[in-house]
Amino acid sequence: MAQSGMEFQLIFGLALAIFILIFLVVKTKVHAVIALVLTASIAGLVGGMMPADVINAITTGFGKTLSTIGLVIGFGVMMGRVLEVSGAAEQMAYSLIRWLGEKKEEWALVITGYIVSVPIFCDSAFVILNPLVKALARNSGKSILSLGIALAGGLMLTHHSVPPTPGPLGVAGLYNVDIGMMIFWGVILTCPGMFVIVAYAKRMGPRIEKMIKTDTGEDISAAFKEFNEKAETRQKELPSLALSIAPLILPIVLIFLNTIASFIVKGSADPTLAQSLPVQIAGFIGNPVIAVALGLLVAIYTLTGQRSRLDVVADMEKGVESAGIILLVTGAGGALGAVLRASGAGDVIGQSVASMPIPAILIPFLISSVVRLIQGSGTVAMITGASISAPILMNIPDVNMVFAAQAASIGSMCCGYFNDSYFWVINRMLGVKNAKHQMLLWSVPTTLAWASALVMLLICNALFG
Repeated sequence: MAQSGMEFQLIFGLALAIFILIFLVVKTKVHAVIALVLTASIAGLVGGMMPADVINAITTGFGKTLSTIGLVIGFGVMMGRVLEVSGAAEQMAYSLIRWLGEKKEEWALVITGYIVSVPIFCDSAFVILNPLVKALARNSGKSILSLGIALAGGLMLTHHSVPPTPGPLGVAGLYNVDIGMMIFWGVILTCPGMFVIVAYAKRMGPRIEKMIKTDTGEDISAAFKEFNEKAETRQKELPSLALSIAPLILPIVLIFLNTIASFIVKGSADPTLAQSLPVQIAGFIGNPVIAVALGLLVAIYTLTGQRSRLDVVADMEKGVESAGIILLVTGAGGALGAVLRASGAGDVIGQSVASMPIPAILIPFLISSVVRLIQGSGTVAMITGASISAPILMNIPDVNMVFAAQAASIGSMCCGYFNDSYFWVINRMLGVKNAKHQMLLWSVPTTLAWASALVMLLICNALFG
């Protein structure tokens, strides 16, 4: 009887904490960081923990989470800022478009977005690359909205699921999963989304454009310079393609080398293999902190050219400013997860969920999706979904934690609309002002990409989970 009473107290404490978290984020001026710490406190105290134990769990969880991914996020946003300011992101876009040629402009832009958004925040990347959309629309005769949807969609996919983008990186830290595997499965699970985005862009872009003209009388397809002329001129001012992609490719290759070395060691019967020099070297340079730091050094010394030291440092510090809040939200999410583990709520709910007739990986997916719909931020949604679900799933046998982490990340793609800053960036940059047209432009394709990634996740979990 006492045991059931304690279980009820733990579940009630968690339910109350989640309710207050959602209320604070949606209805008050309280920031998500404060809301996460407050709800962690409530979950612990109502769940029966001593106040001192609650504080210890919060501070320990915060520090432990950031100890694994804090530096990686900081180095990653510094690198992204260098790629942005140097024009390396533009070079990637111009090169892809010219390689793929005519009639494949949507594919060129969705792939460009897919690559560029790994180191650069999608909001900034869309602003930087938006002139390409307009120029290509004029040169190819295609709908500007088709091309805009393709670019925005490509940027969105990796922003939500592929490290070292800060959000997915934070989720990987909360689940304590290998970064290389997180990158690999993030790419696998979101690739179908590119096909969905391109299909929707081609079909609906011209229709939305005609709808806007019919409803408002406004023609948003203004005339722009010929793309090829601009490309030839602009590309001469930009760093070479090899230099542009090197800072991004290097850390990914090093991280994967470490992942492969770890697999070889685990599959080997030789206990001394882990101590061998090649494995030790792979483990060092393939650690995400070192790998991304090396990528940042390559970016600094190959892309900053004649710019002064003070300017380069200022650019990187500006990038770190944008990452500050992500670090705090990620750490606060880790604090909430630590409290749920320490209180025993994760054990109790994990045992209950294990008997339910649904795949366990749907738990982080559903939490993340709901939080995304309620408050808009994809990063907050995935961190919240991961911080609540990680302690639960760790107590359920046979759960693939990489897929669980990706479930939290994928859920945060759900239906970008009025409470999402990226929604407004896209629509304003493309000149779409009516709410109905805005939702057709962005809310619908994000929901389709979210659904396609979920289907892929369930298939891969059934086969490999």
